[in-house]
Amino acid sequence: MSGAKNLFHLAPVLAGALLATPAGAQSAADFYKGKQIKMIVGFAAGNDYDIGARVLAKYLGKHIPGQPVIIVQNMPQAASIVAANYVYTQAPRDGTVIGALTRNIASLALMGQPNLEADPRRLIWLGATSFPGRVCVVGDKAPVQNAADVFTRELIVGSNGAGNSTNTLPTVFNHVLGAKFRLIEGYKGTPDIVLAIERGEVEGVCSSYGQFRASAQSFREGKLRVLFRAEEAAMPEIPDAPSIYDFAKSEDQKQFMRFVFSSTEFGRPYAFPPDVPADRVALMRRAMEDAVKDPELVAEAEKLNLDMSWRQPDNLTRLTGELYKTPPEMLEAVKKLVPNMQ
Repeated sequence: MSGAKNLFHLAPVLAGALLATPAGAQSAADFYKGKQIKMIVGFAAGNDYDIGARVLAKYLGKHIPGQPVIIVQNMPQAASIVAANYVYTQAPRDGTVIGALTRNIASLALMGQPNLEADPRRLIWLGATSFPGRVCVVGDKAPVQNAADVFTRELIVGSNGAGNSTNTLPTVFNHVLGAKFRLIEGYKGTPDIVLAIERGEVEGVCSSYGQFRASAQSFREGKLRVLFRAEEAAMPEIPDAPSIYDFAKSEDQKQFMRFVFSSTEFGRPYAFPPDVPADRVALMRRAMEDAVKDPELVAEAEKLNLDMSWRQPDNLTRLTGELYKTPPEMLEAVKKLVPNMQ
């Protein structure tokens, strides 16, 4: 009788376990079958984030078991802040919503961006595309022809205003490392500054490497040359270019530059909200990397002149953690030096 009584008490437990098995044991691959995934882009249609996201979405589905449909939705309000908040606070935490967010999300959070609710440390980074590495370039008649010279001789560089790489890079190098850049502002963009170098109005410019694609012939002829790369990470296109970080004299100097220049390392990042099941995270990370390396995507990106270089999710997680180690006094110094940091 006691045995029957024990079985009676166990019956609800066994029934509950049997009922829970199908859902609990559902694999990530099974989960995505017949599903729709929303990719929330924090920028307007036609922006490079949007174009990159749509190219990725076009190929991502076929690399996810179950081949779910990927729908791109733009949420450009407040330069990606609204999108980040939606993904973080409102989106389902089941792996059906991906955020394509600003590369500045961590620095914005640390700088006290108003209305930003998302905590970049809790977002689940899936990876990123693009590596918009930046360089400083000089003309062949510039008095500075190697990186070390910029600390002993003045270099006149063109700029198109505060908040832009052409201004931020030399300003930070002067303040942090003691470089001797002199800025001449008022140019419309990097191509105009390159023309100004050819006319002898200025001697160089600091900008994204991709801005110099139209000047390839000038580089081949020696009329332009890369002085140094502004990134700590290697740039495969210019393996021999030194890094400005090589000239830092302290870890504090490196940390300051890492904070200001972190956006390059983030590329165009993609993230899940917190608490998405680990197996779905692992599956999506693999699928995104496979999609970015898909020969059809690579060919389409080349036609569009679109940088789809893959950035590993672990790097984004590591970088986020490092940024959150920035001392408060250094953050205040950044705010004063680069108030319009982008």
